Formats: sequence, structure tokens, C-alpha cells
Amino acid sequence: MAFDIEMIKKVYDNMPGRVDAARQIVGRPLTLTEKILYNHLWDGNPTKAFGRGVDYVDFAPDRVACQDATAQMALLQFMHAGKKTVAVPTTVHCDHLIQAKVDAATDLARAKTQSNEVFDFLSSVSNKYGIGFWKPGAGIIHQVVLENYAFPGGMMIGTDSHTVNAGGLGMVAIGVGGADAVDVMSGMAWELKFPKLIGVKLTGKLSGWTAPKDVILKVAGILTVKGGTGAIVEYFGEGATAMSCTGKGTICNMGAEIGATTSTFGYDDSMSRYLRSTNRAEVADAADKIASYLTGDPEVYADPEKYFDQVIEINLSELEPHLNGPFTPDLATPISKMKEEAIKNNWPLQIQVGLIGSCTNSSYEDISRAASLAKQVAEKNLKTKAEFTITPGSEVVRSTIERDGFIDTFNKIGATVFANACGPCIGMWDREGAEKEERNTIVHSFNRNFSKRADGNPNTLAFVGSPELVTALAIAGDLSFNPLTDKLINEDGEEVMLDEPTGDELPEKGFYAEDPGFQAPAEDGSGVQVVVSPTSERLQLLAPFEAWDGKNITGAKLLIKAFGKCTTDHISMAGPWLRFRGHLDNISNNMLIGAVNAFNQKTNSVKNQLTGNYDAVPAVARAYKAAGVPSIVVGDHNYGEGSSREHAAMEPRFLGVKAVLVKSFARIHETNLKKQGLLGLTFANEADYDKIQEDDTINFLDLTEFAPGKPLTLEFVHANGTKDVILANHTYNEGQIGWFVAGSALNLIAAGKA
Repeated sequence: MAFDIEMIKKVYDNMPGRVDAARQIVGRPLTLTEKILYNHLWDGNPTKAFGRGVDYVDFAPDRVACQDATAQMALLQFMHAGKKTVAVPTTVHCDHLIQAKVDAATDLARAKTQSNEVFDFLSSVSNKYGIGFWKPGAGIIHQVVLENYAFPGGMMIGTDSHTVNAGGLGMVAIGVGGADAVDVMSGMAWELKFPKLIGVKLTGKLSGWTAPKDVILKVAGILTVKGGTGAIVEYFGEGATAMSCTGKGTICNMGAEIGATTSTFGYDDSMSRYLRSTNRAEVADAADKIASYLTGDPEVYADPEKYFDQVIEINLSELEPHLNGPFTPDLATPISKMKEEAIKNNWPLQIQVGLIGSCTNSSYEDISRAASLAKQVAEKNLKTKAEFTITPGSEVVRSTIERDGFIDTFNKIGATVFANACGPCIGMWDREGAEKEERNTIVHSFNRNFSKRADGNPNTLAFVGSPELVTALAIAGDLSFNPLTDKLINEDGEEVMLDEPTGDELPEKGFYAEDPGFQAPAEDGSGVQVVVSPTSERLQLLAPFEAWDGKNITGAKLLIKAFGKCTTDHISMAGPWLRFRGHLDNISNNMLIGAVNAFNQKTNSVKNQLTGNYDAVPAVARAYKAAGVPSIVVGDHNYGEGSSREHAAMEPRFLGVKAVLVKSFARIHETNLKKQGLLGLTFANEADYDKIQEDDTINFLDLTEFAPGKPLTLEFVHANGTKDVILANHTYNEGQIGWFVAGSALNLIAAGKA
């Protein structure tokens, strides 16, 4: 469990010299983001400046973190890499496979029984290869990382899109697919296109009902779900330094929802306080010694327009609480406008459930502020009108809030405390009545609210808000309720108002947990046996994907032309499908079943050109594969936004898809496609999307000349014999073309050629 202080000191020892050198090379003051990136170059000392959004750069991350759902495939791939142990500190966190249904104890016990095979596999692989293992119930990966491993100025990658949460402690922390993690775990460089930089200047100070969550909800409304693509967001200003460390983490966490590569804050007193409160005074002391290198240069923050590609300014003293949604995290509505918007859009006003917690908002500060509102239910003789649930982020947080009486406060208003796990936030919620698909409203403090995400019901309208606002709305049971101005009627028929939430940034008595849930790996894991049953439904050893035959792909069939939003949830659903995340054949039965077919506006219904009949997407893909017919997928804008799950790339690869052609990609998904040996292409002319017809056969005309910067030409042959020739752009460099040629990046690692 212990943080690696020697590794951290090495990062800090290198930083002044490398940052000073970079400043000389670039010829100007540096942002915090640039300081961290230049200090983590694979080749060590910087020798040249890099073009933002242009140059691919090799980096050397300090550590890797994996959650259990994605760790299965990542570790199955790592087992093929031929390494005796991981090259950098790595941890696995069991948080995704625990379904919320009854309560923490019941749900955790059921998960340990149902997923015992997977947990045992992850435990044994971790033990064998020197990986720290956090047991089921220990907590959500991002909260545990913040409490134990994140440090100012560090760089980490994680197999979850919300790895970015660690930016709250001044890191550059980036979500990746499992294949990227395997590269770093194997001792290889990690490649990233040098990001553009978005600066967010926070003036004023949060107060009253406004919380850190409202900052990112406001930013999401400004930038939308794709406005941060290819960029790192750096927050600064008096409003930033006045905010708690965990509040900063909340903002960085939801940076994934604007498509940002990551987000970060400069080192300040709040981070020092948090490090010391979580038993890492040694890290705080080391950071204090180089504090000026762990934040942007003063000139940058004094004149940000000169140094950032885009600057946003938000006055926290004027910021209103927000609710974002439904169905997308960037539909931002100030609480004062929610009643008007809800009535105009016919959103159900009655709130059925309020849910707080998750990796986004489960800090001590979050829970204590929500508890201050729950306490008023009894004090003001109110009755909570909606169901109310709490998901603690870690056993440390759960034990601490139990000791300090908060869980008892929540129990008194009829709340349910779920296990320290992702639960409803990722669709692991066995919600009673969801199968009826009734139209209803829920409010939560999670990060995503795509259709079907929380409970599988496409008619659940989910709105995202701060834990404080969610708690108030659950008490009122009314989406139109504004706690800043509106009164409630208590059980005596009296009008009462909720007092502003209050709470402590950190526990006065310190954090506490009898057993945090950590398992250290064996000092020598060479004798540890990892067994995967050939008849298992949960786990399956991987076979290498076939290499490219060096010829143009011809005779390919259109599998699906996806219409509108197509997230990784649409491509590879979570929820009940999480149980198959370690079995590529079985998990592939959910491939693209949530995507809308542009030709019939239905989900999971596409035409099989071999039979003329309509069938499920995976069934049609398997039919093409069995017949030796390649297929391609066509999509819209920001294709693959959301989770980092590489299953959304591995499943198409496994089922014979050769290329994905879209208007634009989300960053992580595009990389995942490349890593798995697929062609990730974008329309040179977006209007060509409309030329794609349902019965098309596709021929690549110049794949044999595949080269960096050279578009590919595709011929779409229509059923009536006419043709459209379409130009497709790509972002492959020489190394990435090598992945395609070899069949996957892993094939190169296994062959010792990477």
C-alpha cells in the first residue's frame, strides 16, 4: 500500500533541471502541464520543443492503475508480453464488479461469490507480477489512488477514463486502454500527441450552495462533450487555491466528460494538507522544497492568453449550482432555470431517487456537507420524498464517516449505504422496476448520464449535480425545487427552508480504517500459478490477432452506420455485461447493441447482406466472419466518447471488423482501435457520411501505400452498381502503422520488436 517515496524523490530531483532546460528550449515561461510533460520525456532531458496537437511524443509515466473490469483484459495481454514483473509501480482495484441492490454487506458478499473466479485471477496475477492488489470492498480506484498514490508533479496512466481524478493532487493522470497500460507495465515508452492547453481561470470563492462540482458542470456546458478533445485543462487563480484538494479532484474527474486528455491544478496548501492527512507528510515535505516547479510560472497565470490555446474565466463568487442533463453531461442548467427548462421539455418533475457518492464525489468533505442537510430532515420535521443512496469512495472514507456519525445520520432519513464500489454510476445497479422502462427522473452526483447508463432503462432521465444539491432535491422530491429560494412544507404543515450545507474539508480526528483492503504482492512471484479454466464463462486466454496480409481490403460489407451519439457504452455496454470483461468471445455478444442504425433508427438491428434479413449486430458480424467477409463500421461525431474500455475496440477486431470510419473520434477510443490493429479513419469530407448506403460493399484502393499523413481512398459500391469514392484521413505515424501491419501492438511486444 505504501507510496514509493524513492520514486517520487527521483521525479522531484529531476524536475528543476529538466524544467529549466525546457524553459530555455521553448523560450518562454511554462505552464504546469508543460513542466510535468517535459519532466517525463522518455529520453530524459528535453532537447527540443514540441508542437501542441501536432507531435507524437514518448513519455515515461511513474505508475499504472487498473480497475477490475479493464484489468482482466490488460493482464491477459500482459501475460503474453513475456515479462517476469511489471516495470513501474502498478495496482489493481476491485470496484466495478459489485452490483448495488440491497446494502453494502449483502451486495459485497454476493459479488465475492458471483465473481470469485475473476477476483482470484486478478489476485494471483497481481501476486505473480509484483502488482499491488486492492480487494473487493476496498474502494473505487480513483479515490484509493488519490488517498495513497497520487502526488504533485507526477504522471500516471490508468485503465479507466476517470484516472484524470488524480489531477486534483497536481498530477498529469490520463485514462488509457489496457494495451497502453501493458506497454508501460512492460517497460516501454507511452506515446501521446503533445496536447493543446486550455486554461481555466477561477476568480472569487465558492460559498453557500455552490460546490466544486458546479465548476466542471459549468465548464462542460461551455466546452461540450468534445470541446476538450486533444487538450489538457489547467485550472488556476485565487478560486483554485481556495478550493479543497478533493474538490479539485471532482473537477478533474469530470474533465473526462468534455473529452479532455486530463485536467490538473498547481500545488498549493490544500494539497499539502491532504497529503499530510493521508499519512504522506514525507511527500508534502518533498513537494514543498520544489513548490515553484509544481505550478505554472507566474507570468503564465498573469497573462494566460499568451500561453494557453484557449482561456475560460469563471467567477466562483457568482457561480450558481447547476444540474446537467438529461442523457448528456454537457446540457448545463443553473438551478434557478431548472423549473422553467423542466416544464418546457416535459421532464418528469417528481424525483424517484437521489444518489450521491461515486469516484467523482465521495470525499469526506462531500459526505459531511450532504450529511449536514440530512441532519436537517429531523431538525425541521421534514420527510425525504425520494429514495436516497450513498456510495462511499473507499473503506477509509466509509470507516471515517461511520466513526463521525454521518452514516447514522443518513440511516435516520431512510437512506441506503451501498458498498465501496462504482455501483449505479456504471450501471451496476439492480434497480427494482427498471425493467418496466417507465419514464422517470433521478438525480445523482456521478459523472455520466447517458441513456440506460445507471439502471438500463432508456426512459430514466438522469441529472448530474453536486452531492449537496442532490441531497436537497432528494429531500424535496421535486426537480423544480431551488434550495436557495424555495421553501418546503414539513410534517406539521409549516414552511421551512434548508440551511446552507456545511462540512469539514478533512476529518478533525484524521482518517481511519481498520482494514483498508490492500494485498501486497509476493516478493518473488515466479512460483505463483495463474490458472484459467478452458471452460470458464468469465475468463479466456487470448490468441494473437492475425497480421495484415499486405493487400488491399476488398469485398467488405457495411456492418452498421451508427447514427448520432455512439459512446463506448453503446459499443460495449457495462452493467450486467461486466461479468464477461475477461472473456473476449462472450463479451463480443454485446458489440454495438446500443448503437442506433441510421437506416431504420433501431438499436441492435442491422441487415445481413448475405441473407437479406435483419439480425443483432454481433450475430451479423459473426456471420460475416464465418464466411470470410470483412466488415466496416461507420459512425458520427465524437465516436467512442466515454469510458476507456478497450473492449469497444477488441470486440470489433475479434468479430472481423477491419475499419471504423467516422466524422470524428474521442481520443482514447481512437488509440484503442490503433493498438488492436484496426483502421481508425475519419471522413475527409463529413458530408460523405450521407453517401453510405445500407447494402454497400467497400474496397480499399490504396491501403498498400499506407503511410503517415497520406489519406486512404475507399470505394463504396452500392446495390444498384453505382459507386462513390471517398477520401479518409488518419493520424497513424510509422510506429502505429507497425501495429496495424503486425496485427496489434501486443503482437510487436510479444515478438520483442516494440
